[in-house]
Amino acid sequence: MPMFASRGAYVGKPLQLGSGLSRAAEIPTGWEITTDLVRRIATAQGVDEQDDWAKWYVETEGKEPNYSELLGQLAATPAERRAILHSYIEPNEEDREQGRKVPTAGHKAIAKLVRGGYVRVIVTTNFDRLMENALREVGVEPTVVGSTDALEGAEPLTHSACYILKLHGDYKDARILNTDSELQTYPDAYNKLLDRIIDEHGLIVCGWSGEWDHALGRVDKRDSPRA
Repeated sequence: MPMFASRGAYVGKPLQLGSGLSRAAEIPTGWEITTDLVRRIATAQGVDEQDDWAKWYVETEGKEPNYSELLGQLAATPAERRAILHSYIEPNEEDREQGRKVPTAGHKAIAKLVRGGYVRVIVTTNFDRLMENALREVGVEPTVVGSTDALEGAEPLTHSACYILKLHGDYKDARILNTDSELQTYPDAYNKLLDRIIDEHGLIVCGWSGEWDHALGRVDKRDSPRA
């Protein structure tokens, strides 16, 4: 890997991870989960199968499908909501045997880069915990920021062995972002942190298409001597 051949140029370089990395582990994206929740609710009401559930929902309800609202319709208690979401994200015994929903070779390679000091900051749009799990497997305990509240209480970026900024949230927090409108802007605190990361370190992109994450796309396109 070229990164190892010229370590000085890459020490501490941040990584930006997208859903491509988690899709390799057969974990659905936030939007895929949202549209599947639409399907589950609609079919329970007798609606015929649709080619595009998101389009059907917008035409029927007059608004974009919202993950939190849909989950609330399917489950009455926090425990029931967690069970539904966990079924999409957390591996069962068969998944583990088949190597699904567990850290992939990509996650493990990144974890080794972190342990070796090549990477210290990870910016991700993924809300699963595969990256965190891969890091812990190699003995690295990351600082994880999945909300503005967590950002306020987190240890400083410069003091962390590995700092993970989960821009769209964490799957155990019902506030995850995944609709088109939710992805238009980020909180000011996130924008300031992203500006600092890009200005001071630049960013290496992995598994991110830029198609849906409009706010992050604008940050990545800003002028920076290192971007």
